[in-house]
Amino acid sequence: MRKFVTVILAVFMIAALIGCAQKQAAAPPEQPVSQATDSTSQQPGMSTPATPAEIAAAVKEIETKIGDVYFAYDKYDLDDKAKTTLKSLATMLGKRNVSVAIEGNCDERGTKEYNLALGDKRAGAAKQYLVSLGIASARVSTISYGKEKPMCTESTEACWAKNRRDHFVVPEAGQ
Repeated sequence: MRKFVTVILAVFMIAALIGCAQKQAAAPPEQPVSQATDSTSQQPGMSTPATPAEIAAAVKEIETKIGDVYFAYDKYDLDDKAKTTLKSLATMLGKRNVSVAIEGNCDERGTKEYNLALGDKRAGAAKQYLVSLGIASARVSTISYGKEKPMCTESTEACWAKNRRDHFVVPEAGQ
């Protein structure tokens, strides 16, 4: 009987020690209370949704005045011409209540995976530059198409150069 009581007592002591040794899950730290705002009201000029006329004007300006940004073979750094184009885009975005999607593209050379990564770097470089010019990051999205959306399908250097680009679209336009 004495052994039985000792074993029971030992089991209780071990259980008590195990229970004390376990860390209790800490409550998550309290988050500061913030005012409920939508992301568009945080950027000047983005307090109201864009009108259809404003969206159409932005699309037209991108297509006719701004255009695409082009890259050297196997590169994603922005040259002076690309920066000038992006400054024009930033000016337009500063005047209009629209967002922009940057589509990174590559020529047909290289693997699908490599070109998707390179297209992502190209779109990311353009986005970073727009953000450095004061455009809210939330207003700029990126997507890489790699070599999947060529502008030109000939296998020549002139054609490949046309495909190494960032193309800009206004998502609100349903493109």
